[in-house]
Amino acid sequence: MIDQPVPFSHKHHTGELGIDCRYCHTGVETSAFAGIPPTKTCMNCHQQMWAGSEMLGVVRESYKLDQSIPWERVHVLPRYVYFNHSIHIAKGVGCYSCHGEVDKMNLTHQAKPLLMEWCLKCHRDPAAYLRPKEEVFSMTWRPEQMKNAHGEPYTQRELGTELMEKHKVRGPLTLTSCSMCHR
Repeated sequence: MIDQPVPFSHKHHTGELGIDCRYCHTGVETSAFAGIPPTKTCMNCHQQMWAGSEMLGVVRESYKLDQSIPWERVHVLPRYVYFNHSIHIAKGVGCYSCHGEVDKMNLTHQAKPLLMEWCLKCHRDPAAYLRPKEEVFSMTWRPEQMKNAHGEPYTQRELGTELMEKHKVRGPLTLTSCSMCHR
């Protein structure tokens, strides 16, 4: 577990309160980086709720001084790796696929290995990881919640195969050069 300046709980904010990922990670759909929210985002609620909490002293101080909270990165990739959040979101890869059950994490930790072989597993078989675009940010969605043309629950394979065409996802092993992922 990585020590953070504020013990932020995704379980509380996302899981219990139902705050959408995009409320804080505003750049995730349009940028290579999901982004860390400015302190103003925290203060939208915490000027009223838990306003005097000792635990939020760092947040109040950051806001007062107009300085970013010094968060520690949790999901760290080597400097030579290029990963673009927006293209993965646009193609139907859910937050859950890479970040795990964030909605159940009191303190955020890296749930997946994020090693090259792990990435290649998805790129070799993208159908196993895709979901409808409207479900990309859901932590609770599962493919069997949807029905196929015969009224039966989808398997991930069936649904993923349909979504590959719909989302214009390239087939397996279409990485044409190392520079697609490596700088």
